[in-house]
Amino acid sequence: MSTESPQSRSIPNRRAFFRNSFGGFSSLALASLLERDRLSAAPAGPLSPRPSHAAGKAKSVIFLFMAGGPSHLETFDPKPLLNRLDGQPRPAEFGEARYQFIQRDARLLGSARSFQKHGQSGIEVSDLFPHVARCIDDIAVVRSCHCDQVVHSAAQYELMTGRVVPGFPSMGSWTIYGLGSESGSLPSYVVMPDPKGALEAGQPMYTNGFLPSNFQPTMFRPGRRPILNLDLPPGVTGAERRRTIDLIRRLNESTLKPGDDAFAARISTYELAFRMQTEAPEIFDLSNERPETLALYGIDRQPTDDYGRRCLQARKLVENGVRFVCVVSGGGPGNMQWDAHADIEENHIRKARETDQPIAALLRDLKQRGLLDSTLVLWGGEFGRSPEAQSGKGRDHHNLGFSMWMAGGGIRGGQIVGATDPIGLRAVERPCHFRDIHTTLLHQLGLDQNRLSFPHLGRQERLTFLEGQVIREIT
Repeated sequence: MSTESPQSRSIPNRRAFFRNSFGGFSSLALASLLERDRLSAAPAGPLSPRPSHAAGKAKSVIFLFMAGGPSHLETFDPKPLLNRLDGQPRPAEFGEARYQFIQRDARLLGSARSFQKHGQSGIEVSDLFPHVARCIDDIAVVRSCHCDQVVHSAAQYELMTGRVVPGFPSMGSWTIYGLGSESGSLPSYVVMPDPKGALEAGQPMYTNGFLPSNFQPTMFRPGRRPILNLDLPPGVTGAERRRTIDLIRRLNESTLKPGDDAFAARISTYELAFRMQTEAPEIFDLSNERPETLALYGIDRQPTDDYGRRCLQARKLVENGVRFVCVVSGGGPGNMQWDAHADIEENHIRKARETDQPIAALLRDLKQRGLLDSTLVLWGGEFGRSPEAQSGKGRDHHNLGFSMWMAGGGIRGGQIVGATDPIGLRAVERPCHFRDIHTTLLHQLGLDQNRLSFPHLGRQERLTFLEGQVIREIT
């Protein structure tokens, strides 16, 4: 039996005190070494990793941009009343709406899609997305989104930059301005465009605007080789290429003038390109992925091959420290996007078949690798589609109420936020503007929308322009 009194057990002796103290000090030292190693792997200079304003739950973002405007009425927002009113004029009690092409005498168009409840949450999802439906408990659907514009270019600018005109930084550029990069051998912000062509707002919607040039995106090439010339030329060693890059840097720096951010950014791209050649080629090679992973994303099968490849590449990028990745679905002329003016069924069935399996694969792959907790996945387009018919079977652009969703990055899935009215015309319950989406994204990254600012033309500019609200129900 112990003869130690309660008092003697509660007061540590000198030896125990030093043992416990140095155990704590060694833990602190280990944490410091690990953090030093992480920072040493990251780039120096403007893209060095920076502390967030608060403890963020997400470290990176993947934006699945459904360009052209996917219909909420065919995807995540079932409207039985709209189906019952099919072919009738819109009842006056729902108010007016401003469209780009629809005439005032247009008739309502019911949806041919069927909706079923999925997961433990019982959220209704369209039959267009059977694979995504199986991930719905990880997804928070915001059914009450709205924005200010009904034309593609202005709405795309507002979605990406918070403004309806070009010249302002995108949310990707703001993200790396606030947090820097965690990778020394990869770009910090990547855009993967659709191979079918450009969008109405063009490349300016993705760019750094008035932020320094270091915060611009890297635009990947469409197709199977997103970056050319990653391999060293035959007969050239890494040491020889290093000497060439050092010479080019010295020559460039000899003519660099103070304050020339664009030239300084161009100099840094040579260094990044060298590191990509020597350290990162395997990241762009999908042949080292398991056959089961390729099959999960629908790679080497149509119609999922292209978007599947880009979603898998997005996973590999965030896994290796890339901060923001935008994976675009839709490009080129209108019907090649989610822009279903003529036939909503043909357009959305085709686009969903291209993207449903790859998107679900991305969520499942991130989750099984332990990356979903730190990667915020955002899905949506620049607006939704109208309850009224255009050209008999199509739907026009619609900005008054539509759906987007988030998953991962600390988002509490299996939830619905807000609602549109019974015909899907207008957000009526918990309306969420694009600036609320932006604010929530920044919040999950640990960034305060008001502190993340940059002086421009006498004003402290920020992503949200007018102050947004964090969607607290899902954070």
